[in-house]
Amino acid sequence: MRRLMLLRHAKTENDAPSGRDQDRRLDGRGRRDAAEIGSFIATHPPFPDSVLISPAVRAHETWELAWAVMKDLVPQPHVELQPDLYGADSAQLLQSIREVSLRQAQRLMVIGHNPGMHELALSLIDGGDAAGRRTLADNLPTSGLAIFDFAIDDWSDVAFRRGRLVLFVSPKLLKQTLGD
Repeated sequence: MRRLMLLRHAKTENDAPSGRDQDRRLDGRGRRDAAEIGSFIATHPPFPDSVLISPAVRAHETWELAWAVMKDLVPQPHVELQPDLYGADSAQLLQSIREVSLRQAQRLMVIGHNPGMHELALSLIDGGDAAGRRTLADNLPTSGLAIFDFAIDDWSDVAFRRGRLVLFVSPKLLKQTLGD
């Protein structure tokens, strides 16, 4: 069994001072949301033992803020910046996940960008959380987390339409659940 956690980066500023998309940073809401999703992950095991992160500033900041909340509660995962995740489509993202087999991670988190992350999440679903599937069908919002289980022994066997959606959550959904 393998668990895959797809996390879209948190909300960002519209433009980076450098003018480069990769340099866009998180805005205030994004910083709060990244910490909130980190808190959720820290209290809902199992935890990722390996994390692949897009090299974009916003993806790295999302991880750093989420990890700051998690670090006293969960074991330190292997973390790797992976250039191929920036601007990747669903097929490229799937290939990056399949290559994880060399690291023998049981639970992998990927932090990246839409539209590729949303397309990948939709393409992986073969059952699971019905309410989550309906909500995820519209969008993978910033700080949105889609968790999948795969009945496989090696990441190289991950394939479209083979994942069971365990849960889809976002800071907005968490606020609705708590009645805020």
